[in-house]
Amino acid sequence: MESAFNWHQARALLEWYVELGAVDAVGDTPLNRYELAEAMPKPVKRAAAPAAEPAPVEAPRIDQATEARRLADRAESLEALADAMRAFDGLELKRGARNFVFSDGHPAARVMIVGEAPGADEDRIGRPFVGRAGQLLDRMLAAIGLSRESPDTEAAAYITNVLPWRPPGNRTPTAEEMAMMVPFLERHIALADPDVLILMGNTPCAALLGRTGILRMRGTWTQALSKPVMPMTHPAYLLRNPAAKREAWADLLEVQAKLREMT
Repeated sequence: MESAFNWHQARALLEWYVELGAVDAVGDTPLNRYELAEAMPKPVKRAAAPAAEPAPVEAPRIDQATEARRLADRAESLEALADAMRAFDGLELKRGARNFVFSDGHPAARVMIVGEAPGADEDRIGRPFVGRAGQLLDRMLAAIGLSRESPDTEAAAYITNVLPWRPPGNRTPTAEEMAMMVPFLERHIALADPDVLILMGNTPCAALLGRTGILRMRGTWTQALSKPVMPMTHPAYLLRNPAAKREAWADLLEVQAKLREMT
């Protein structure tokens, strides 16, 4: 059977299709897109989206100063207080210190001395005031008949620091570090119950008196925690400024007179 179109007609029809935009051949035979399929294809069931991970619940942030106060108030003895301080993890510098430095001397002494923090020698040995400054302190105490080694409470001295761990590079403790340790220090003083407190330098004055300026404050009696307090320049300062030893001697005589007055 001959085609209904000759070559020229077929070409003309094809060009007309191209002008209309029908440029792609999709099959040899026409397709009726309105004809229904014998069976509708089953819809593909989509996999359920994985359940979203629950957002992590952040642990409530601990107020370390409040936690320190809670632990300190629970301590009924110096031994219990030392254990509570060892267990306290709020102070980051604890992780870099070698030793926990709690105290030295007779706990029942009439005089309690508060320094700043352990230095390199104290961190190595585990006792407060054992370096050059500590050796000078021992000589100063001996000049008024006191000693940390004395078993006699009348002639004994008891020594501690605001911080029980050495700050890196012997830097001054920060206000945040002191806020965490002051509750322990206050409880320490309450348990030891000395007659007189000696605050060596600006840091213990800031911790217990809320002010600094040791060169103005030294030599003048004040009070903290219902105790008479004598602010004194730190022995390390006296090693750097030997001329200030004369004033320190006058302060020691004030302490000696106060102890006699309170006998």
